[in-house]
Amino acid sequence: MERVQKVIANSGYCSRRAAEQLITEGKVKINGIVVKELGTKVSKKDVVMVNGKTITKEEKVYYVLYKPEGYVSTTNDEFERNKVTDLVPSEKRVYPVGRLDYDTSGVLLMTNDGEFTNFMTSPKHKVEKEYRVKMKGFLRKEESLLLSRGVKIEGYITKKAIIKDVEYNKKNETSFATIIIKEGKYHQVKKMFEAVNHPVLKLKRVRFGVITLDNLKTGEVRKLKPYEIKQLKEITKEVK
Repeated sequence: MERVQKVIANSGYCSRRAAEQLITEGKVKINGIVVKELGTKVSKKDVVMVNGKTITKEEKVYYVLYKPEGYVSTTNDEFERNKVTDLVPSEKRVYPVGRLDYDTSGVLLMTNDGEFTNFMTSPKHKVEKEYRVKMKGFLRKEESLLLSRGVKIEGYITKKAIIKDVEYNKKNETSFATIIIKEGKYHQVKKMFEAVNHPVLKLKRVRFGVITLDNLKTGEVRKLKPYEIKQLKEITKEVK
């Protein structure tokens, strides 16, 4: 017996969080009966339907995309902008693991595995995300120290971070820095640097867990290797 939201996520229909929303909205049926309780469990014999479509288990696929700027990290966009899903040549319905902003580039994982997505994006699993940042002004040592200890953004104190490889461009009065965080709140990196008065000019995610941009060009995608998938899953086990 498994919770119905997990069954939906494992089918590749959507992430577990999205499945939970569909349940509460009354869009999920079990054996023809609408269910709205998130704790409802089903067996392999039960028929689960979402929006009138019967859920079936499908083969899991995992990709890493070098996301370019100018693409949204969603499967649908009301403004008809370019979507990251347009760059992944998959017969299966895949979706991004977390998000990168429209104007942010770099490592973006794509999959149809809802449980994997949940593990990778849950704050309790503390998966490292590494970014290279270009910002206005010169980032001072005391500001780097403040960022590493945690800064207040919208009433929340960020967790400890690592700031390294700081460089200065005196001609343009800009700085470059690498930041490693284990969270993934909305616009977090940009808000962190704004908190120390250094607006972000350019942002690239260069690593997600053990996955980097090695051997990928902007816009390119490749399947994750079995050992990479295993390493990512091992990260989440280490903090349990």
